[in-house]
Amino acid sequence: MRVFTSDKIRNVVLLGHGGSGKTSLAESMAYLSGLKDKAGSVEAGNTISDYDGVEKKHKFSVHLSLLPLIWGETKINLLDTPGYPDFVGEVEEAVSVADAAVIVVSGKNGIEVGTRKAWNLCEKYHLPRIIFVTDMDIDEASYRQVIEDLQALYGKKIAPFHLPIRENGQFVGYVNIIQQKAKRWNATGGIDKMDVPDYSYENLDQFREVLLEAVAETSETYMDRYFNGDTFSEDEIRQAMRVSVIDGSVVPVMMGSNLNHRGMYTLMADIVKYLPSPDRRSCVGIDPKTNEAFEADYDFSKPKSAYVFKTLVDPFVGQYSMIKVNSGVLKTDDLLYNAGRDREDKIGKIYLLTGSKAQEVSELHAGDIGALSRVADLSTGDSLSTRAHPVTYLRPVISKPYCYLAYQAEKSGDDDKLQQALQKIAREDLTLRTQGDPANHQSLIYGISRAHLELIAEILADKYKLTMLLDKPLVAYRETILGKSDVEYKHKKQTGGHGQYGHVKMTFEPSGDLSVPFVFEEKVVGGSVPKNYFPAVEKGLAERVLEGPLAGYPIYGVKATLYDGSYHPVDSSEAAFKTAASMAMKEGILQAKPILLEPIASLEVTVADERIGDVMGDLNKRRGRVMSLDPVEGGYQVVRAEVPYSALYEYGTNLRSLTSGDASYSYEFLRYDPCPADVQEAQISIRSAQNA
Repeated sequence: MRVFTSDKIRNVVLLGHGGSGKTSLAESMAYLSGLKDKAGSVEAGNTISDYDGVEKKHKFSVHLSLLPLIWGETKINLLDTPGYPDFVGEVEEAVSVADAAVIVVSGKNGIEVGTRKAWNLCEKYHLPRIIFVTDMDIDEASYRQVIEDLQALYGKKIAPFHLPIRENGQFVGYVNIIQQKAKRWNATGGIDKMDVPDYSYENLDQFREVLLEAVAETSETYMDRYFNGDTFSEDEIRQAMRVSVIDGSVVPVMMGSNLNHRGMYTLMADIVKYLPSPDRRSCVGIDPKTNEAFEADYDFSKPKSAYVFKTLVDPFVGQYSMIKVNSGVLKTDDLLYNAGRDREDKIGKIYLLTGSKAQEVSELHAGDIGALSRVADLSTGDSLSTRAHPVTYLRPVISKPYCYLAYQAEKSGDDDKLQQALQKIAREDLTLRTQGDPANHQSLIYGISRAHLELIAEILADKYKLTMLLDKPLVAYRETILGKSDVEYKHKKQTGGHGQYGHVKMTFEPSGDLSVPFVFEEKVVGGSVPKNYFPAVEKGLAERVLEGPLAGYPIYGVKATLYDGSYHPVDSSEAAFKTAASMAMKEGILQAKPILLEPIASLEVTVADERIGDVMGDLNKRRGRVMSLDPVEGGYQVVRAEVPYSALYEYGTNLRSLTSGDASYSYEFLRYDPCPADVQEAQISIRSAQNA
């Protein structure tokens, strides 16, 4: 593939609800641009974008994929992304390097939750956008309804560029609102001119007026002309539209049929006409030496720099680091400096990725997207520059995972292999992480949802031939005491030689600090227990608090006081006093009104106004205490509540079901509270059965 300069590049991300037609749109564009000889389909499992085995099996996108399309003299780097929220990390990585977006809406299904989320992402990253309505070949599709719903949500920004023409229920052509001309597709795939249908004039006049208002807003001269009843030429309208689309004040709406490859020529032409090249966008990094801003701005004449926005790991091919060149021109075998890791490496070959296939290129200009292979210690979020002009760029904001499950390898001998494979997948998927839970002797895996984690298990089986078992995680309960006890314990054992003798008298009471396992104090008078045995007593306590006598959970919030005891000049030892203290604590805890403590989370749920009652009712069932309810923009409210961790299991799945996916949640640890009696009894019973 030839080299493209910054002004001849468009970096466009496809966004939208799952099943709206993003991948089939990308496939149609790839076919019409000449990237493929024959268009594939999601159903057949032969699209460029969905090349992974799991994607083919489920028939939806899991990973972002890149399709470099040549349209005339312009390269369109098309970033196809998953539509389901389980894989939001892939979307966030793609959006971080896109310069514009195409939001895909199904004409049949209309505006969905994923449509609104796509719009909000564009707002967050200040991305110019086009809305493309698919499925226009389906008789049930309603372009007019989509337009009305979009305008109800986003007002005058929504500007239809086309109107569909139907004859006998068939999608046969369109009206170009800017040109005020109608066109029909012919048998060869080309277009023929036709008269504007009578039924289209009402909408044509209405939508054209929206365009003319947008044109008038671009300058005072145009505004005066508009109010004086003057007309604008086609060139004036297009130029004004380009300005308005780039600044986000106008969002064009187009439409077509992915299946019949209709509307894609116009879409690609308008991507080139209206969406910005990288050099029309800003890009700022930091010089780590001076802490001064470096305005890269995709300028090919500035010192070279790049940013790693995605990592791809293949168990056979190795690792690719997908990059966007932020300034300068990257060339094969350039020596680049990773300021974050303080190392300099020759980057070797540069590649363009097309789905799963890599093609070598000699150079990449500022604003272009490509990939590097086999560069040591390179990870998503890393910045590359030169040692003479070091630059670092902000890392992408990736959603934090809150859903977690316990996991283990099906075969005990595969534990190490499983950990290594998960580490590789986590380099690709930043919304995946693992951690140990020593209190419950379990390993935990975190993801966006249960569906996400179950898919990770499928990827492990497909790519790494490993079986990962997922299970409900145990909650990290703790034990403490409410009362005070006074205990005497004598550890005495005779074995024929030196015996064992340790004798302690101790009190146990609440320390008042549930964040610390225990506080040790000694008040021994007269040397009944020599000072050199005090550390052994403390060690015995430290071992005992790891597993409480009530249900085997760690002990917290206890004050232990050694006030008396005795020793034997020959048989006493550190080991004997350590054992005596441990057993004294066991008895002392049982005598001091032991209880279980449960972890409490501070939960925030952002939900649409009309769903607030369902969410509140569900929180009540989960023993949640609603602390506040605050309205936010867009017709949403934030519910803040305190909820036991045990009630958060499967919360994300249930919340999605309650709200049709139109809600989000986050939580963090707040404190430990005493368990209700029924919860405590149930946990003690469960632990007893496990240890039986």
